[in-house]
Amino acid sequence: EANARFGFPAKMTLAIAQRLYERHKVLTYPRTDARALPEDYVDTVKDTMKKLAGIDAYVKFTGEVLANGWVRQDKRIFDNTKISDHFAIIPTGELPKSLDETDQKIYDLVVRRFISVFYPAAEYNVTTRITKVEGEHFLTEGKVLLKAGWLEPAGRSQKSADLPPVVQDERVRTEAVEAVSDETRPPARYTDATLLSAMENAGKKLDSDELRDAMAEKGLGTPATRAQTIEGLIDQKYLRRDVRELVPTPKAFQLIALVKGLKIDELTQPRLTAEWEKKLAMIEAGRETSEGFMADIRAMTENIVAAAKQYEGDSVPIENPMHCKNRCPACGGEIVEGYRRFSCTTPGCYFSFTKHPSGRVFEPEEVEELLATHHVGPLAGFQSKRGFAFEGELVLERDADTGEWGMRFDFEERPEPDADEFMQTPVIGKCPKCGAPVHETADAYVCETAFKDQAKCPMRIGKTILQRDISVDEVKALLEEGKTPLLDGFVSKRTGRAFKAFLVYDEKKGTIFKFEERKPKEKAAKADAAGEKAEKAEKAEAPKRTTRRRTTAKTSS
Repeated sequence: EANARFGFPAKMTLAIAQRLYERHKVLTYPRTDARALPEDYVDTVKDTMKKLAGIDAYVKFTGEVLANGWVRQDKRIFDNTKISDHFAIIPTGELPKSLDETDQKIYDLVVRRFISVFYPAAEYNVTTRITKVEGEHFLTEGKVLLKAGWLEPAGRSQKSADLPPVVQDERVRTEAVEAVSDETRPPARYTDATLLSAMENAGKKLDSDELRDAMAEKGLGTPATRAQTIEGLIDQKYLRRDVRELVPTPKAFQLIALVKGLKIDELTQPRLTAEWEKKLAMIEAGRETSEGFMADIRAMTENIVAAAKQYEGDSVPIENPMHCKNRCPACGGEIVEGYRRFSCTTPGCYFSFTKHPSGRVFEPEEVEELLATHHVGPLAGFQSKRGFAFEGELVLERDADTGEWGMRFDFEERPEPDADEFMQTPVIGKCPKCGAPVHETADAYVCETAFKDQAKCPMRIGKTILQRDISVDEVKALLEEGKTPLLDGFVSKRTGRAFKAFLVYDEKKGTIFKFEERKPKEKAAKADAAGEKAEKAEKAEAPKRTTRRRTTAKTSS
């Protein structure tokens, strides 16, 4: 939820929750996926509600919960059978003294969820209307929120779709008919939030009831390891984070092709985890030995290694390889997609080129264009070894000395405008260093003095900084006020994460970032007995209940 609302990566959210637990002592132990509290925790919850009333943002909601007696024994919330080592994350009742912006967001998220689970269900009036026009039936639905219930403390906004009132069989007039065209869309990329959910729910669609039960309440990984798994995939270059989206890299596609080619599907299915969970449960019950379990794992590992040793280099078979329509530029032979490269199939011809130059995967039509015309592009989406995004054109050419064909980048440099062209470009303000006019060119905002002699004034601001386009209005603000408004959408070269900052022009350093001032963090307190007690408390994340009142009406026209 923190990823969906605030864009926080899973690892960052877990680190914040851990800090709120260890340093500030305002949340209970966070590394848990339990969604219930102990059955003897009713009085503790009431005390916590009373303490939270000391915060203005929650006083209304905690007051309603206590006044209406909504904290009571309820298996939906208080259930010992749904608790393992730790139970749900909840506020400890200790009031925060000085939280920074990110810590406050996570604390508020937990507190509001904690309060909302004790609220009654939200109620809607859902109207389904069937209108008959020229013998055809049209369905219209309207939804009106009657009682906000748990939505109010949770801070969820709800839009209503009101319908004009009619009665059963009332005749109405068709005002207009409009055909609305649309198109199918590909599935959305995973984010931290959706990938965490997929990991948590993995195995729930297994055919075997026994294996499905073994995965119940488990999924892939644990609350403490899932976030680290995602970060590990990013560190190992299998994924890259594009703002909130997680984008697979060519290395990831190559691994999938390898696993499929070696026919070791067990590594890609939640069934393997389910079988291991089942055997671990049998070991715990004394119906299986740990020695037998480890022997099975050793045997599986040996089989995987043996399968991998059958192939060398680019010989790993892949599913449905692409057979190119255009021919080899060296000998006219057929070009076929392999595990890592596109290669000529003619014996003795060694022409080939990589499937993913500089971290970008070729599309089939791009491969065909490259073979047909010996060039393709310019294409966007390439990444340098240092992680910089760039675009370029790829060309196939024959080496004059060796006679061999190869692929390389061809970066067409954009010529600088001449003096007359430059003077005709729009002026957007005055240079903060020398006072000369600043012009908007094709790819930068440049001081007139800098264009004539960069040694006298180096003032130049690129139109794109760290993958973010810089608008004319933003540069005007920098020139007039000394800095831009707070801008979001910059992407760090080092971490690949999005951040926000002001742009400021410094006479010595040029255009630099200036970040929002933050309140000084509270000094970390040492763990004490209260921290040990808090470790056994968890967040109550029970499913939210929603009730609907449905009415159906028929009209005709």
